[in-house]
Amino acid sequence: MLKLGDVLIVTVQAALTDAQLVDLRTELADRIGRLRSRGVVVDVSLLDVLDSFASRTLADIAKIARLRGAHAIIVGIQPDAAFAMVQLGLTLEGVDTAVDLDEAMEILARNDERRRG
Repeated sequence: MLKLGDVLIVTVQAALTDAQLVDLRTELADRIGRLRSRGVVVDVSLLDVLDSFASRTLADIAKIARLRGAHAIIVGIQPDAAFAMVQLGLTLEGVDTAVDLDEAMEILARNDERRRG
Protein backbone atom coordinates (compact mmCIF):
# COMPACT_ATOMS: atom_id res chain seq x y z
CA MET A 1 0.00 0.00 0.00
CA LEU A 2 1.37 3.37 -1.01
CA LYS A 3 0.21 6.74 0.31
CA LEU A 4 0.43 9.51 -2.27
CA GLY A 5 -0.82 12.70 -0.66
CA ASP A 6 -4.29 11.85 0.58
CA VAL A 7 -4.73 8.92 -1.80
CA LEU A 8 -4.00 5.28 -0.97
CA ILE A 9 -2.77 3.21 -3.90
CA VAL A 10 -2.91 -0.57 -3.71
CA THR A 11 -1.46 -2.78 -6.42
CA VAL A 12 -2.66 -6.36 -6.37
CA GLN A 13 0.36 -8.14 -7.82
CA ALA A 14 -0.91 -11.71 -7.77
CA ALA A 15 -4.15 -13.59 -7.36
CA LEU A 16 -5.11 -13.32 -3.70
CA THR A 17 -6.80 -15.99 -1.64
CA ASP A 18 -10.21 -15.20 -0.20
CA ALA A 19 -8.59 -14.69 3.22
CA GLN A 20 -6.04 -12.26 1.76
CA LEU A 21 -8.83 -10.30 0.06
CA VAL A 22 -10.68 -10.03 3.37
CA ASP A 23 -7.47 -8.86 5.05
CA LEU A 24 -6.97 -6.25 2.31
CA ARG A 25 -10.53 -4.98 2.77
CA THR A 26 -10.06 -4.72 6.54
CA GLU A 27 -6.66 -3.02 6.26
CA LEU A 28 -7.98 -0.47 3.75
CA ALA A 29 -10.98 0.36 5.93
CA ASP A 30 -8.63 1.03 8.85
CA ARG A 31 -6.06 3.05 6.88
CA ILE A 32 -8.66 5.25 5.18
CA GLY A 33 -9.72 6.59 8.55
CA ARG A 34 -6.32 6.62 10.20
CA LEU A 35 -4.65 8.45 7.30
CA ARG A 36 -7.72 10.56 6.43
CA SER A 37 -7.55 9.42 2.83
CA ARG A 38 -9.87 11.06 0.31
CA GLY A 39 -9.20 8.48 -2.39
CA VAL A 40 -8.35 4.82 -2.81
CA VAL A 41 -7.04 3.35 -6.04
CA VAL A 42 -6.94 -0.44 -6.33
CA ASP A 43 -4.84 -1.55 -9.30
CA VAL A 44 -5.71 -5.02 -10.56
CA SER A 45 -3.92 -4.70 -13.92
CA LEU A 46 -1.64 -7.66 -13.16
CA LEU A 47 -4.59 -10.03 -12.69
CA ASP A 48 -5.84 -12.13 -15.59
CA VAL A 49 -8.97 -13.28 -13.74
CA LEU A 50 -11.37 -11.77 -11.22
CA ASP A 51 -13.62 -14.44 -9.74
CA SER A 52 -16.94 -13.80 -8.07
CA PHE A 53 -15.48 -13.43 -4.57
CA ALA A 54 -12.77 -11.01 -5.78
CA SER A 55 -15.34 -8.97 -7.72
CA ARG A 56 -17.68 -8.81 -4.74
CA THR A 57 -14.81 -7.87 -2.41
CA LEU A 58 -13.71 -5.05 -4.75
CA ALA A 59 -17.28 -3.74 -4.74
CA ASP A 60 -17.31 -4.00 -0.93
CA ILE A 61 -14.03 -2.07 -0.73
CA ALA A 62 -15.57 0.74 -2.78
CA LYS A 63 -18.67 0.85 -0.56
CA ILE A 64 -16.63 0.77 2.65
CA ALA A 65 -14.37 3.54 1.32
CA ARG A 66 -17.43 5.67 0.55
CA LEU A 67 -18.77 5.12 4.06
CA ARG A 68 -15.36 6.10 5.46
CA GLY A 69 -15.33 9.32 3.42
CA ALA A 70 -13.12 8.25 0.50
CA HIS A 71 -13.71 7.64 -3.19
CA ALA A 72 -12.49 4.25 -4.44
CA ILE A 73 -11.57 3.49 -8.04
CA ILE A 74 -10.67 0.09 -9.46
CA VAL A 75 -7.94 0.39 -12.09
CA GLY A 76 -6.68 -1.84 -14.87
CA ILE A 77 -9.24 -4.57 -15.36
CA GLN A 78 -7.76 -6.59 -18.23
CA PRO A 79 -9.90 -7.21 -21.35
CA ASP A 80 -10.02 -10.97 -20.78
CA ALA A 81 -10.99 -10.49 -17.14
CA ALA A 82 -13.72 -8.03 -18.14
CA PHE A 83 -15.05 -10.43 -20.77
CA ALA A 84 -15.11 -13.32 -18.27
CA MET A 85 -16.84 -11.16 -15.66
CA VAL A 86 -19.57 -10.22 -18.14
CA GLN A 87 -20.01 -13.84 -19.20
CA LEU A 88 -20.42 -14.85 -15.55
CA GLY A 89 -22.80 -11.99 -14.78
CA LEU A 90 -20.34 -10.33 -12.40
CA THR A 91 -20.51 -6.56 -12.23
CA LEU A 92 -18.95 -3.77 -10.27
CA GLU A 93 -22.16 -1.76 -10.41
CA GLY A 94 -21.81 1.58 -8.68
CA VAL A 95 -18.01 1.27 -8.57
CA ASP A 96 -15.84 3.68 -10.54
CA THR A 97 -13.25 2.07 -12.78
CA ALA A 98 -10.39 3.50 -14.80
CA VAL A 99 -7.98 2.23 -17.41
CA ASP A 100 -4.88 3.35 -15.51
CA LEU A 101 -3.58 5.30 -12.53
CA ASP A 102 -3.49 8.60 -14.45
CA GLU A 103 -7.19 8.35 -15.30
CA ALA A 104 -8.02 7.42 -11.70
CA MET A 105 -6.16 10.46 -10.37
CA GLU A 106 -8.05 12.68 -12.85
CA ILE A 107 -11.37 11.25 -11.63
CA LEU A 108 -10.37 11.94 -8.02
CA ALA A 109 -9.33 15.51 -8.91
CA ARG A 110 -12.67 16.16 -10.65
CA ASN A 111 -14.49 14.69 -7.66
CA ASP A 112 -12.62 17.10 -5.35
CA GLU A 113 -13.52 20.06 -7.58
CA ARG A 114 -17.21 19.10 -7.45
CA ARG A 115 -17.09 18.87 -3.64
CA ARG A 116 -15.52 22.33 -3.35
CA GLY A 117 -17.54 24.10 -5.99
